[in-house]
Order: sequence, then structure tokens, then C-alpha cells
Amino acid sequence: MESTATPTTALDERPNSKKWLPLEANPDIMNQFLWGLGLPIDEAECYDVYGLDEELLEMVPKPVIAVLCLYPLTAETEAERKLEKESSKKETSGNVYFLRQTVGNACGTIGLLHAVGNLTSEIKLTEGSYLDRFYKSTANMNPLERAEFLEKDTEMEVAHSIAATAGDTEAPNINTQLDLHFICFACVDGELYELDGRKSQPISHGATSPGTLLQGAAKVIKAMIEHNPNSINFNVIALSRKAE
Repeated sequence: MESTATPTTALDERPNSKKWLPLEANPDIMNQFLWGLGLPIDEAECYDVYGLDEELLEMVPKPVIAVLCLYPLTAETEAERKLEKESSKKETSGNVYFLRQTVGNACGTIGLLHAVGNLTSEIKLTEGSYLDRFYKSTANMNPLERAEFLEKDTEMEVAHSIAATAGDTEAPNINTQLDLHFICFACVDGELYELDGRKSQPISHGATSPGTLLQGAAKVIKAMIEHNPNSINFNVIALSRKAE
């Protein structure tokens, strides 16, 4: 995939919502962000995925424990989102950690929160760190309550702002409406879930396993690319567990 650092955002459905600066699709920035919030440096790290063909997927450090995808918001993707909203009736696992997005331009951070939030039983966060406190505080909340908690969280807002201004490209005006959005793919209870804060619930893409998460996510992303053949604005980043 294209590895240039690209600003990310989401079209928020609430016109008067709070807005943050968009976060770049940059593994180095994301790593510093996550490590600073309490993900131990020896637990996991973000890496670029340079392509979705099998030989390029094999180059990604394993095991992959979450996949982040930046994709363009087009008429086609918006039409698909509305169809999914109408047809999403399937119950999802109660073990899926999911939060809605109510802060404009926060999709990069929410993607990372989805990634780590569905791994808290597998990775050990630094005790008392921001992430440790955030997940414990929001564990029993519903997705909208978690969104409201994040919206009022000044500690995360400051951390996000620092990360958003540390990238290789100049941050756009905070009120600029961009047309790119970050989502996360995770394996929970043997299913591949798409976690998108703009949607009302997680979307299941069928059976998977920790060993096939990257390939399963790549298949879904390939279909997204096929529906938007004229766009080059796709980035894929893998969160991989550090070798013991």
C-alpha cells in the first residue's frame, strides 16, 4: 500500500460536534502515541503494509493482532454504509470493545483505541497509564457512553493534538472537511470484526483466527478498493505483537 503519511478524518454526523486535528497514517507517529499512553514498547508495534498480495503480506512482522485501514469517503462508500446500517441486525459478541465517534477528525485515535481495546486480555498495559485507566473506566459503558467519555477527556485531547502535529505533513485547518477515514479490523471470539465509529455497531466479516486476521482483513480491503478503482487513498497499517 501507499506508505506516505496521510491526514485522516471522518465526516461526523453532528454538525456542532467538537473537532480535533486529524492524525496521520504514519506508523512511527502511532507508535509514539500508543507507547506514550501506556502500551509497553516491548508489547506491540505498528508497521506499514505495503500491499495486499500474499508475498507482501508475508513481509509484515507476525503475529498481527489488529489491522488499521485508511480509505476514501466517496459516494460509493457512503451508499454502502447506509445499506449496512439498514441490514445490520446480527448480534455481535459481547466481548467486542466498540465506541462510536462523536468527535470530528478523531477516527485515527478511535481506530487505535479499537485495536488495543480488543486486546486487553492479550497484552499487558502499563498499570495506571492512560490506556489502562481509560479501558477500566469505560468497560461497562455502551458505545455512545464511551464516545461521550472520550469527548470530555482533556488528557486524550492533548495527547492526540501532540501526535497530530508531529507528522511529516502540515496539519490542515481543524475545520477542513477531509474525505478520508480510519477503521480497524480485529479478531474477537473467532470472528473478523470491522470497527468503525461512524457505524452503529461492529460489522462481522465471518470466521477468522489470530493467524489469519491479516489475510481476512486484506480480503475485505481489496473489495473496498475494487469498489473505488479510481482512488489511490488507501493505507493499511498492522499492529503486531513483539516477538518474545
